[in-house]
This record gives sequence, C-alpha cells and structure tokens, in this order.
Amino acid sequence: MALNPVIAAITQRIIERSRPTREAYLAQMDAAALAQPGRAKLSCANWAHAFAASPAADKVRALDPNAPNLGIVSAYNDMLSAHQPLEEYPALIKEAAREAGATAQFAGGVPAMCDGVTQGRPGMELSLFSRDVIAMATAVALTHDAFDAAMYLGVCDKIVPGLVIGALTFSHLPAVFVPAGPMTSGLPNSEKARIRALYAEGKVGRDELLAAESASYHGPGTCTFYGTANTNQMLMELMGLHLPGSAFVHPNTPLRSALVKEAARRVAAVTHKGNEWIPIGRVIDEKAVVNGVVGLMATGGSTNLALHIVAMARAAGIILTLEDLDDISKAVPLLAKVYPNGSADVNHFQAAGGMAFVVRELLKAGMAHEDVLTIAGPGLSNYHQEPYLEDGELKWREGPEASLDEAILRPVENPFSKEGGLKLLAGNLGRGVIKISAVKPEHHVITAPAAVFQEQEDFIAAFKRGELDRDVVVVVRFQGPSANGMPELHNLSPSISVLLDRGYKVALVTDGRMSGASGKTPAAIHVTPEAAKGGALAYVQDGDVITMNADTGELYIHVDEAELLARTPAPVPASKPGFGRELFSWMRHGVGAADAGASVLFA
Repeated sequence: MALNPVIAAITQRIIERSRPTREAYLAQMDAAALAQPGRAKLSCANWAHAFAASPAADKVRALDPNAPNLGIVSAYNDMLSAHQPLEEYPALIKEAAREAGATAQFAGGVPAMCDGVTQGRPGMELSLFSRDVIAMATAVALTHDAFDAAMYLGVCDKIVPGLVIGALTFSHLPAVFVPAGPMTSGLPNSEKARIRALYAEGKVGRDELLAAESASYHGPGTCTFYGTANTNQMLMELMGLHLPGSAFVHPNTPLRSALVKEAARRVAAVTHKGNEWIPIGRVIDEKAVVNGVVGLMATGGSTNLALHIVAMARAAGIILTLEDLDDISKAVPLLAKVYPNGSADVNHFQAAGGMAFVVRELLKAGMAHEDVLTIAGPGLSNYHQEPYLEDGELKWREGPEASLDEAILRPVENPFSKEGGLKLLAGNLGRGVIKISAVKPEHHVITAPAAVFQEQEDFIAAFKRGELDRDVVVVVRFQGPSANGMPELHNLSPSISVLLDRGYKVALVTDGRMSGASGKTPAAIHVTPEAAKGGALAYVQDGDVITMNADTGELYIHVDEAELLARTPAPVPASKPGFGRELFSWMRHGVGAADAGASVLFA
C-alpha cells in the first residue's frame, strides 16, 4: 500500500525542519563510530579496571578484540510492579551473551519512581523531572565507553523516555529495549473506577477502596490499563527498539525469559564488529518518530507521550511539534479501545490481536512507514509477527490478519473513530492537548463559568462542600514545569467524573498533566504558556466564561484581551520545601515549555 499522502507530507516537513540539527546529530554519530568503542581505544589499565571483577571466562573473552561487550542499563526496583521482574534479567542476559561469544556487564542503574504511589503527594512534583535525571544517569552508566551495544531495561512512565533520550546521546551504539510485560488481569478497571467515584462521594470507606485497588494492582508486571507505561511499550515496538511482539508478554513465563535472552543475542549480532551494524541513531529517524506518533493516535495512548515523544525526537536532532501530532491525529483512525478508552485491559488487547494486528493494519492502510531500520532488521513489517515457543525454541510467526474481538480492536476500514486519540487545543488561553478517545461526543464542547484553584487539595475541598455542583470549567493553574514540576493531577478525576455523572457540564483546564489513566473527563492539559511564565491562566478569575471545543480545537476565555491583561496576575506560589524538591529548583528555573517537551536538556 502506498504511503498516505498526509503522513508523507508531515514526514517531509519534519525532515526539512530538522535538517540542520539532524545532520549535526548524524555527523556526531559517525565520528563516534569511527573512534571505535571499548577495546579498540581503552588503555590496558582502563580495560583491566573494566573487567577486574568479572568471572575468569569473561576476562579471557574480553581480550578478544572481536568479542562484543554489552552494557546493561536498568531501572530495576521492587517497588514498581512493572520493574520487579527486571531483577532476574542481567543473569539471563549475561548467559545469553556468553552463548553468543560476547560479554555483558551491568553498566549502571537509573532511578525509577512509581507515579501510582506518588499521585497527589509531594513526590509527584519530581516525576516529570525524573525523566531528564534518568537520561543523565544513562549517560553516566555508558560513559565508561567500554561497550559495543547497550540493553535498556525499563517500562513505566518517565522511565522509558528517559532511557531513550540517554541512549540517543550514544547514537553509535546498537540498542534494544527489554520490557517486563503486563501483570495478569485482576479487578476490572471499570469496577476500580466505580469504587473510586463512590469513595470520592463518601459512599464507601477506605477499607473498600484499598480492597479494590489491591485487587486491581495485584502482582508483578505493568498495570493493565492503557496508561503511559503500556503506551511506552507500544511506542518501542512502532519505533523498532523492541524485539517484535515483546511488549505484552507476561513476566515470569518461559516466553518472556526466551525473549530477554534473544534480545541479548540480537544486539550482540548488530554491533560495529559484525556485518550488520544497527546503531540507535539510525533506527530513530524522522520516519520512526512519525510511526511512533501514528501508533499513539491509532491506539488512544497516554497524553504524557505528547511531552515525551517531542523530547525523545529532539534527542535525535528531530524537531517535532504539537501541530505535527495534531495533523497526524486527524489523519489516523482510532483502532483500539482499551481502558480508559474502553472496558478491556491490555491483556484483552493482546489476545484480540495486539501489536501485530495494529502494525499490519497501519501498514496495509499506508499510515506507517515500512522503510525503516529496526533492531530486528529493515522494515516495520517485522512487527506484524509475534513470538512463540516450539519445543522450547523461540520462533516468530505472522500475527492475526483479523481482529479476534472488534469490541477491542478494529480494522482501518471500520475504526472506532476516523481520527486519533489526541487533539491540539489553541486560543487566547494558550495551547494545550486533549485526549478525546475516552470522552463521549456530548462532552466535547463546553461553555461554562470558571472555578479557579491553585492546589489540587483546594479543588477536592470545594467538591466535598458541594460548591461545584453546577456547570463549571475547573481551572487548576501553577501546575506547569516551571511552577512545581508539572505533576499529574489524576487525583482530580474521580471527583470530576462524579460531577459528570450528576449531569453537569464539566471540564478541566490546567497547565499541569493528567495521568495516562485519565478517562472520560474533558481536559485541556499542558496549557502553554504556563501561568508561572505569564500565561493567560494567571489572569483568569472565578466566574469568567471559558469555552473548550474539542471538535474545532478551540480553547478561549470570553474576556476581551485588553481587559484580561489589565488585571493583576495571580502571584506564583512559593516553592514548597521537603521531599527532595529543593534539589530540583534549578530544573524548575531552567525547564523548557511543555509544547517543546518540558525538558531541561533542550531548553
């Protein structure tokens, strides 16, 4: 199938816009490749230090100039359910590397915080900035320059984007990302959301809430809703950094272990020392980035990726804009309904056809670029295959050509929607994004008076007092990256959902983020310029009428601009001490805008 002309045109404009920065990036990659990694240039003392603690057999193999050395960068900890299975991966990787005539070393660990634990807590103010810290920690791990390729172990939220950004600074190294897979299905996500709403209304107690949450989040693996963590896994497949079909295989299974070992063997085979060099700097090009955005829109993925993919692209010298995301969303149909966009979880998605079906459909319709380089070799068509075991041996076969459940996955000719999951909003309040894939059409347009808050807690208190039982646009400001690190505001969702269920017209407008789990709430998020940088949100007052129109992409206040700017802006709240927030003040001062990825690395 010929490439869709809209996707072709968007790709070309990204290529043209990015030409100077991309050419500089590739020149740096080529220079690093010519210098040769590891054994070729490290002194005997350097190399002796690198392998001083290694087993004797690895020391002998490390003397062979043709034996690749693989670096392992891991975000393992056992507080994140999605990362707990990573504990066993280094041993599997080292075993597979030896079988392939290579060595592997644990190069370093990176921090990994759980947004589920920190929702509504002070630690959430460090969440987005942890992405850039992870990128820098990745660079520290690899800066020994003793590696011919690298393997990146991570799954969740800011962690995969941070690893990608760090990996892209070592552009000459082949890279493979190794996930853990989702936990088995527990309490249905819709039932969990129902209990949360009842708790917000005071109709059930904390014991019932804890029981529901524990039945939903109950074992090792990724949370089963289609939030940021699982969107990351989709993205790594569409961008060619996973082995095909590895995103949604359960942890602690023979198939998952086989995929981990095969990832080590594969990356060892594509180093500069062999005949098939596949550096990450060539894998992540303009076409791969577009494929990632197409996947984001086609599956109704997390709003957080509207920040992360812009920053990841920038790390590869590629300039991606919100307009690019918006135009791709207008061209790409929505093929998946996974909670919060539907009732199914990612295990149901996988059973219905999973990534193999999605990739096949996108290629068949000309919505994605086939002519890309991936860790599996040339061609995105590698990714409509799925792995399986035959007599203990890992093999791949073609994935399903038809959806096995059209309530969850649909073909391009019969999509859930003709447009994708995210949309750009713009107007005199600024620019932001809205996730429309889970929002009912009757909630796409709202005009109502504003209720303005500067703290999540103030909103929740007003809700409990009954002050918001009306048509209302909830404005929560000073939640942007410069103000307090841009925390997720998922704690607002249950209360707003209750107001919607009571029949009111309700929307949220904020310069903060919403979780990838945000569902039926119409929310204009990531609004830029943020209030702390003089954005229009700083001038909004209670009672001002605001319109959010997700159909036309408009976001505006019904106040004359001169009158609005004649007001005294609300003062920026003072930074709060404690919980490590003092250490991140330099990031708040130096961070770039949300529509440019909200990063200190490219500000």
